[in-house]
Amino acid sequence: MADASLTAQTSDRAIVRPKLSRDDWIMRTVMVAIGVFLLIAVLLPLYTMMSKSVENKDGGFVGFANFAEYFSTPALFNSAFNSLSISILATLIILVVTFIYGYALTRTCMPFKWFFKLVAMVPLLTPSLLGGISLIYWFGNQGVLKDLLFGEKIYGPIGITMGSSYWVFPHALMIVITALSITDARLYEAAEALRTSKLKTFLTVTIPGCKYGLISAGFVVFTLVFTDFGVPKVIGGNYNMLATDIYKQVIGQQNFQMGAVVSVVLLVPAIIAFSVDRIVQRKQVALLSARAVPYTPKPSRGRDMSMLAFCSVIALIIIAMIGMAQYAALVTFWPYNLEFSLNNYDFDVMDGGGWEAFWNSIEMALYTAFFGTIIVFTGAYLMEKGRGFTVGRSAFHMVAMAPLAVPGMVLGLAYIFFFNNPANPFNFIYGTMGILVVATVVHFYTVSHLTAVTALKQMDPEFESVSASLKAPFYKTFAKVTVPVCMPAVFDISIYLFLNAMTTVSAVVFLYSSDTTLASVAVLNMDDAGDVAPAAAMAMMIAYTCAAMRIVQVVLTRGIAIKTQAWRNQ
Repeated sequence: MADASLTAQTSDRAIVRPKLSRDDWIMRTVMVAIGVFLLIAVLLPLYTMMSKSVENKDGGFVGFANFAEYFSTPALFNSAFNSLSISILATLIILVVTFIYGYALTRTCMPFKWFFKLVAMVPLLTPSLLGGISLIYWFGNQGVLKDLLFGEKIYGPIGITMGSSYWVFPHALMIVITALSITDARLYEAAEALRTSKLKTFLTVTIPGCKYGLISAGFVVFTLVFTDFGVPKVIGGNYNMLATDIYKQVIGQQNFQMGAVVSVVLLVPAIIAFSVDRIVQRKQVALLSARAVPYTPKPSRGRDMSMLAFCSVIALIIIAMIGMAQYAALVTFWPYNLEFSLNNYDFDVMDGGGWEAFWNSIEMALYTAFFGTIIVFTGAYLMEKGRGFTVGRSAFHMVAMAPLAVPGMVLGLAYIFFFNNPANPFNFIYGTMGILVVATVVHFYTVSHLTAVTALKQMDPEFESVSASLKAPFYKTFAKVTVPVCMPAVFDISIYLFLNAMTTVSAVVFLYSSDTTLASVAVLNMDDAGDVAPAAAMAMMIAYTCAAMRIVQVVLTRGIAIKTQAWRNQ
């Protein structure tokens, strides 16, 4: 009888559910609304695009006939091989370079570290197109150093590899620096006490300690290069890549079904790389314990000077790339009249979009930063700080991670199929500034989401518990406690969205109209029209705008931090 009574009590407790408060209902409703937004803006367009890949031009189902035609066409099939080979080569180059550069910044006493960190981030301020344009002026048919290629042409795999390596360098470096910065000095002290050689210490302590960061950086570089459109479009010549094939099929031949097929082919390796990266990161374990001792590098003149020389070469290459673009933008007529002039900045007489395109980009970037930050941070807060609703929160996180695996070209083409359908109730945003903002927010959603989640995880859940016990509405806690404490992360998300909105090409190249041409698209159009110098000038205007916003961010962050982060020093 006692056992039966105990079983009954346990059963009664098992079915008891806490009563949902009004705050719980509001939080779940808003989170579901943001989840529906992501569903409509990511998954449904992708589904529509994939369905088009198995249809003919009349809308009839043809199964895998389009894919069979694609793989039976040597020129198209070679594009997949080209994209894979270039991506693998660029990944290997960048991993080696960023590891040495990051090692110099974190594990040596090399002078002028602040300068090298600053220079390394310069490519983040420019569209990927700029690297290709600069290489044309350095190594093109009329380039300054055209004879250094030993008879080879810059237009093709050499140029794509060099241009891609330039613009993805800071993306990989940030990951590598983070991985190298986390280490326990006791491991090196133990190796030194055991008289372990420096090479063996490097192989058994340094490399294992940062291997997950290197793997993650490798997958990031591979995905960025594999899906990039800007560099191969400018300097690829006749060397076809998958991203440029999509552009040619859609814009050049108006063959949307084949464009969808190529998009699926482009999407699959990106998803595989993303999935493997997620699996590898789950295996990562904590490298620092509560007793860990921060690692402080010791001076070594030979090592420090060699690292200084290496970093100086890399910094010089970056400065040469951005410097050549600026020089070409100021030259009257390359290479015959090298007098300085501002004629290349008279965008209104060029075939590309004019100054209106530049102002459109600023408008779109501001909208993206403002609305994107609100959506991203709110969604992350509701997912991270919500109570119960485990399945819904997990589903939301999965949907929020999806955009990271979707290349910009694929997303843009999917939007054509989905939003350009008159039967779609959201058709009214097609061809407007709104669809550009939505595409950009969604394209860069995942990194912003992870930034917000990381910041929110640092806050003790007791804030929400105390707020609930005092019967304070969650939105007051959110506005008066959470947002001020996480303000540095909020600014990071805003500037991240702004910079990417200014520099992106692939996500918007299919979606702009005559009234919403963007600066990055204008660079592409000018280059297509043969106005390479004006294209360089517009790319530099993008770079200056991004640099100015970074400065504004630093000033605002420091000013607001004095008011909102003073508690950290108490």
